[in-house]
Amino acid sequence: MKKRGEIQIHPLVEPLAYLLGTWRGEGRGHYPTIDDFSYSEESSWDHDGRPFLYYRQNTWNLATGAPSHSEAGFWRVKDGGRIELVIAHNNGVVEVQSGTFKGTRIEVASTELSSAPTAMTIGGLARVFEVVGDSLSYELAMAFDEHASQNHLTATLQRQSG
Repeated sequence: MKKRGEIQIHPLVEPLAYLLGTWRGEGRGHYPTIDDFSYSEESSWDHDGRPFLYYRQNTWNLATGAPSHSEAGFWRVKDGGRIELVIAHNNGVVEVQSGTFKGTRIEVASTELSSAPTAMTIGGLARVFEVVGDSLSYELAMAFDEHASQNHLTATLQRQSG
């Protein structure tokens, strides 16, 4: 069993230990209902010895530096390369996703989405993450309004710590 500091990494989490730490980088977003945009991002994963990762993401408008989007939650690691994400967004959306991981590639899609009464209603979300060395890339697809699921965000982050 690996250790991180003084914490024993849970055996189910060991295959995803490469995520632990802080990652920073930039991304681009687009969707038919909005103007294209660029953003900077900081994401982090942490672990306390139980079979999940703590997850936090913050983004800023690259042009203005203003805060843009935040989300936080848990990545629940299961047997057989399965994973479940439970994430709350600052825009009032809560998502549950499930999927798989193999090596340094993670693919998940929403199984449940819920919105606060004044939040937008999203039809579906899917994420693909891939880590190569100290670089983490991801794509997020979204179904919204009358638009079928399509790419919304693409980013590449570099490891800062971990």
